[in-house]
Amino acid sequence: MPSPKLKTSVTEERLWVFLDVFDDMKKVNIISLGCSKNLVDTEMLLKQLDQAGYDTETDVENSDAEVVIVNTCGFIGDAKEESVNTILEQVERKKEGIVEQVYVIGCLSQRYGAELQEEIPEVDAFVGTSSYDKIADMITSVLEEKGITNFVEDADRMPMVKEDRIVTTPGYYEYLKIAEGCDKRCTYCIIPKVRGNYRSFPVEYLVSQAEKLVEGGVRELILVAQETTLYGVDLYGKKSLPMLLHELSKIKDLKWIRILYCYPEEIDDELIEAIKNEPKVCHYLDMPIQHASDNVLKRMGRRTNKKELTDIIARLRREIPDIALRTTLITGFPGETYEEHQEVMEFIDECEFDRLGVFTYSREEDTPAASMPDQIDEAVKEKYRDEIMQLQQEISADRSADMVGSILEVMIEGYIAEDNTYVGRSYKDAPNVDGLVFVECDRELMSGDFVNVLITGSTEYDLIGEIVEE
Repeated sequence: MPSPKLKTSVTEERLWVFLDVFDDMKKVNIISLGCSKNLVDTEMLLKQLDQAGYDTETDVENSDAEVVIVNTCGFIGDAKEESVNTILEQVERKKEGIVEQVYVIGCLSQRYGAELQEEIPEVDAFVGTSSYDKIADMITSVLEEKGITNFVEDADRMPMVKEDRIVTTPGYYEYLKIAEGCDKRCTYCIIPKVRGNYRSFPVEYLVSQAEKLVEGGVRELILVAQETTLYGVDLYGKKSLPMLLHELSKIKDLKWIRILYCYPEEIDDELIEAIKNEPKVCHYLDMPIQHASDNVLKRMGRRTNKKELTDIIARLRREIPDIALRTTLITGFPGETYEEHQEVMEFIDECEFDRLGVFTYSREEDTPAASMPDQIDEAVKEKYRDEIMQLQQEISADRSADMVGSILEVMIEGYIAEDNTYVGRSYKDAPNVDGLVFVECDRELMSGDFVNVLITGSTEYDLIGEIVEE
């Protein structure tokens, strides 16, 4: 992929073709790639298109939709590859006459819009991360002006849309994106360039959105942003995540509030107290640390050292003894020595995180880390990753075994007919990344039901139990 440029426009002629073609379109399929924050954008867009009169669907393979919109991820190499391959697949379907129009939105458009437009001219338009709220207007309105010439706008623009959206999760849980962008500028990360600086959504906007989601049956809200802990600094002059938690907790029929992506250096006493004392806030925290060697953390541009990480983990567990801590790590950062890898292994062994994920370092152009000396071979990155995950598997198995004999509240998510077993999650488990609880039960349960479960067995990552009748 060539180095990105700032050219962002399509021709007026192509825009009018874009509008004229869409005027006759009835079905739009949105393929949503990447993270939960991207998924929220997709759901907002689905609602916009639905309100404009289009028949919408999402992630339908071999769809008969005339129009395909690919919401891309451009965060790391694997995500970019998946996005490009998906675009090419849809372009091929266009060549075959199956699809009439293909549009590309999101992070990859923001980052590589000009290059992609040149290399894949079959795509009808590229729309960046800060412009998805304009798509419905572009495809339904006859513009009084001479067309739109800039689909990839300043990444710092704040897309504000109506609170309504079409839920694509199972319906009993949903993500609530509380902010856009990031100010941290970690040396390996491209997010500030594709998502802009940190911008919080107003509390009133988020509460209104949450209320509508709960009215629609959502029982668990999962708060997401590139960094949730700095919520409100830009709007209210101070970190306001605790205030948001208090306001969301007032919503009737909301059962759980889960917090993801809390940077450790921003966790303070007020936030800890809110998690500890608000009954609806899960005693769960996703806290990405990325590494535990002071040397590596410094080269990464992180704002903590090993002692500070140790202290915040100890404080969280002291104040909230039953808290489940999840973290993520990066292996193979430029210059990482075997000794530094061993240092992070020892840290993991000592801290015993409940949940842990590992990414191998992805060399992203236009980041400081990309030009650092001593880039690590892919095989070494993967070896480090595998060693960490093997250690974590042992830790997770022990912590799961410790849960046997305890009673957990579990939200039912589905039913495995061949095993006559229900499957759900406890407060310790975020969807799609953490473990499951398999529940033996003779009575009928519905997805979204909450039941008390006696844990009778365990595996490395999952629990097994039976319902405790009240």
